[in-house]
Amino acid sequence: MKGDKNKARGFTMIELMIVLTIISILVSIAIPIANSAILRAREAVLQSDLHTLRTLIDQYTADKLKAPQSLDDLVTAGYLRSIPKDPITNAADWEVVMEDTTLFPEQTEVGISDVHSGSNATAADGRLYSTW
Repeated sequence: MKGDKNKARGFTMIELMIVLTIISILVSIAIPIANSAILRAREAVLQSDLHTLRTLIDQYTADKLKAPQSLDDLVTAGYLRSIPKDPITNAADWEVVMEDTTLFPEQTEVGISDVHSGSNATAADGRLYSTW
């Protein structure tokens, strides 16, 4: 009985190893799930940004009867506060499509008609971001 009071209480090395193994298994499962969630969020932001930019290009063209010559024209005219960053490349490196035809019969000047991501990476659905 006397020896029981002096016995140290705590975890054995085997118990600690089992707990660390379980934690490492859980982390190895969670990391890919978190990475795919981050990728899906970036893709959703990209789709939203592309929709917004395309809508504003059309509005600018309809209002001014001329297409913007650069995305900076949208900022200068007050349609945007600033050009958003491409969430895939993390830079404002959008690929603009210049057209030589007009969108509206009254349009006097051609310019940007569409915008795409500057990334050449492949999306989760297998398409290139630059084709969205």
